[in-house]
Amino acid sequence: MSEGTSMVMESSENGTNLSQDDTGTIVEMPESTILSQQTSVNLVPFIGQRFISQDAAYEFYCSFAKQCGFSIRRHRTRGKDGVGRGVTRRDFTCHRGGYPQMKLSEDGRMQRNRKSFRCGCQAYMRIVRRADFNVPEWRVTAFSNIHNHELLKTNEVCLLPAHCTITPDDKARICMFAKAGMSVRQMLRLMELEKGVRLGCLLFTEIDVRNLLQSFRNVNRDNDPIDLIAMCKKLKDEDPNFQYDFKLDGHNRLDHIAWTYASSVQLYETFGDAVVFDTTHRLDSYDMLLGVWVGVDNNGMASFFGCVLLRDENIQSFSWGLKTFRGFMKGKAPQTLLSDQNMWLKEAIAIEMPETKHAFSICHIISKFSDWFSVMLGSRYDDWKSDFYRLYSLEQLEDFEEEWREMIDKYGLHDNKHIISLYALRMFWALPFLRPYFFAGLTSLCQSETILAFIQRILSAQSQLDRFVEQVAEIVEFNDRIGSKQKMPRKPQKVCLKTGSPIESHAATILTPYAFGKLQEELLLAPQYASFVVDEDCFEVKHHTQMDGGCKVIWILCEEQISCSCHYFEFSGILCRHVLRVLSTNNCFSIPDQYLPGRWRINSSPSTNPPKNAMREHSEKIQLLESTTSRLIAESVETEERLDVACEQTAIVLSRIKDLPRSTHSANDIIYNCQSGLILPEVGDTDGIVQSFTMGTPHEPLSSGKLKDRRPRDGIDITRKQRQFSGSYSGQFEHDSSDCPMMGGDNLNGDALGYM
Repeated sequence: MSEGTSMVMESSENGTNLSQDDTGTIVEMPESTILSQQTSVNLVPFIGQRFISQDAAYEFYCSFAKQCGFSIRRHRTRGKDGVGRGVTRRDFTCHRGGYPQMKLSEDGRMQRNRKSFRCGCQAYMRIVRRADFNVPEWRVTAFSNIHNHELLKTNEVCLLPAHCTITPDDKARICMFAKAGMSVRQMLRLMELEKGVRLGCLLFTEIDVRNLLQSFRNVNRDNDPIDLIAMCKKLKDEDPNFQYDFKLDGHNRLDHIAWTYASSVQLYETFGDAVVFDTTHRLDSYDMLLGVWVGVDNNGMASFFGCVLLRDENIQSFSWGLKTFRGFMKGKAPQTLLSDQNMWLKEAIAIEMPETKHAFSICHIISKFSDWFSVMLGSRYDDWKSDFYRLYSLEQLEDFEEEWREMIDKYGLHDNKHIISLYALRMFWALPFLRPYFFAGLTSLCQSETILAFIQRILSAQSQLDRFVEQVAEIVEFNDRIGSKQKMPRKPQKVCLKTGSPIESHAATILTPYAFGKLQEELLLAPQYASFVVDEDCFEVKHHTQMDGGCKVIWILCEEQISCSCHYFEFSGILCRHVLRVLSTNNCFSIPDQYLPGRWRINSSPSTNPPKNAMREHSEKIQLLESTTSRLIAESVETEERLDVACEQTAIVLSRIKDLPRSTHSANDIIYNCQSGLILPEVGDTDGIVQSFTMGTPHEPLSSGKLKDRRPRDGIDITRKQRQFSGSYSGQFEHDSSDCPMMGGDNLNGDALGYM
């Protein structure tokens, strides 16, 4: 190794210097190494290099390693799939990195010291996930190519296990060749001719093909589907709410089968408005396509809805799967459905679910960009990708059409077949065409990664078919337990309020932390926008740096209806920054009930939502009952004995309530969470101060509400503190602080109320 090397320190995700463990080097190799002899300059990793996914980075580094004469393996990560932000850092190391460790056998003895190829090699590449243009990418932040061992020759490196990979397409062809009765050598020779490679230069060897065929032979294609049906029947006998259906072909063999679980049907009832139907994976051993229906719950977690195995990939097969799934869900079709860009599936959805808005997942589209455009555009590829992301995220259709034409002219893509196809199908993937429909955030790449991680867990359960259903059930049960922990009431904790606005305090009491975080992002951006009155019910809202354009907000006060031309609420179920700006400047201190959708609420089950439109005097009792119920659950789950007592006493109380006579009022006379949006429920801010506001119309003076004493706890009577404000306020509706009874009596003024 050369003594003189150049070292470059990497930076952490937030731009600060990392610890010694987090630093890396990029090494200048001497001319005598195999790197300078055989590696193309474009194939050498460099700090700042970007990849669309971990797998893309792995494939690139694997190709680099193969040319250098070594192989790689996945090493340490920061984060975990499906937990928090997921994996945020990944290290790939030389296959000889690290040192062998002695392991204990089952009887507690040390295993015999087998010879290991690991010698502590320090060569590695580190990638870190970052987000530009709200699109996650993986960037190389550290790279070292210093080896303490000899590198292999070209004819030797291909024998390393990491380089003897068989792609899914090659597996399918080998399976087809085996059905045709070809020998292994005939298969290899035919594939060499197809790929145009020299004899013996495929990525896999004869032994790899024979091992693959042996794994296929271990699968009983005739009996396993029969065992699968028997397993489904057994699960149906154990749980009547388990549902399955199947179809046999003309030879009495399994053609299609679909199933779902009781918990999945319940989740779909509440969260089945937006669904992902993933059909990008196959069970190679059985030559069947795997389809998975997944959604997202009110905590932003993946929710499993159902599975299907299809023998063929055509319109008839997809139609059967969609019709069966809809039957499982009592005929209810989702409002929106995301899938990969499959034309047969597209036609089947149009037939079986004509009322459902079908869209293509953007992550499946952009994963193909590197193959489609990187070579053709060369150094301009990154600039084009940035322009595409900006076009994809536009709000107005007119802006999209105009800027799409400008992009085509700028990069000379008029005759590109992929660009022509993307434009023809733009209504299925471009956000300006999808915003009027509710997708619950499923179109974002971050949410796509969460769902993909969940599907990968299902794929990792591949085994014999009958065991596959059981293993999927275990994964679903585990996921449901995590979801139950998220929804379980806990002891009250302070919510971090970042704006100090009553709207934020109001939403914190109703929305889940996931949904509240989304609303909070919009609240933080709202002060950057200016609101102008166009006419009585119309406002124009635009960023303070904009001279033209902006969004139009329509607010019909008497009907409590408000909408924005950006369609963000229709798209995500969260009010946009433009609407929040209009509400704040017009003295509205809480969000109307209809703009806090049930699917994003803490208690989102339809059976638990009290009736709407009610008499105001019941609101405090309902809030007290909700608080008491949450406290009851939090205290009961401490021990099994407490839980038993709580269940017993709750049953007695419920029985007594049912025996009481019903009210003469209709169900619509009960209020819940102040449906009018003009009364703000109580909430503690970051200072522990409890706020309570009551207001009239936006143009009327505010009147102070009656302050109540907090309930004594542990013998101590804590009196609520009264919020003090300072400053002055004058708005476009000529509300003068000098004659406001609330400000005059309580030393309140407009800087506190005009928080935006």
